[in-house]
Amino acid sequence: MDQLLVLLLSLSLLPLCTAQTWKAPDFCHQRQCPQYQVVETNKGFEERLYVATEWITTKVESAGVLAVTAAHSRLKNYCQSQKKAGYTIPTDTWPVLATVTEGGNMSMSWFLPPGTVKPEKTNALVTVQSRPAGTVYVRVFGGYPVLGMGADNAKKLRDSLVKAGKTFNPDGYSAATYDSLMSFFHHNEIWIQAA
Repeated sequence: MDQLLVLLLSLSLLPLCTAQTWKAPDFCHQRQCPQYQVVETNKGFEERLYVATEWITTKVESAGVLAVTAAHSRLKNYCQSQKKAGYTIPTDTWPVLATVTEGGNMSMSWFLPPGTVKPEKTNALVTVQSRPAGTVYVRVFGGYPVLGMGADNAKKLRDSLVKAGKTFNPDGYSAATYDSLMSFFHHNEIWIQAA
C-alpha cells in the first residue's frame, strides 16, 4: 500500500516538475538564449526576470560600421582560437548584445549557454562577463538594427518606465538583436536594468 501511495504521489508531482522546463521564445529561432520569465506586461515594455547569465564581451571603439565589424570579428576569432585550444564556445546563440554606458562606452557580447566550459585565462580584448539574475525592462522593436535606433528606443523605454512609476538604472542600456543582418525581418530589444 505504501509503495502504491508513493507511486501515485510521484506521478501527481511529475507534471509540476516538467512544467518548470523553459521553452525559448520563437524569436530565438531554436537557438539557445538567456532564460527569463515575464513578470508583467505594460504599455510599451515588458518586465522580465532573467536568470544569471554569462557572455563573452569585447569593446566597440566607436559607433561606426568598421568598429562594430571589428568587434564582431574579435569575438568570432576568440571562439575559433578557443576551439583550437580544446574549448568549444558556442556561436549559435542569441542575442548579440550591444551595451552602451552613460559615458558613451560601447561593448558587444555573445551569450554563453549554461554549462559552457570556459578557459581559465581569456584574451585581453575579450572577457567573460557575468550578469546576475535580476529584473530587466524590455522594449521590442523591428527594423534593421543600427545604433541610432537603439538610442531612440532606449529613450522611449525610459519614458514608458517613468510613466509607469518604475525605478531603473539610468546609466545605460543594452540593445539585443536576434536575427542575422541579412534577414528581412528583425526582432530587436532594448534592455534596461531595474534599480
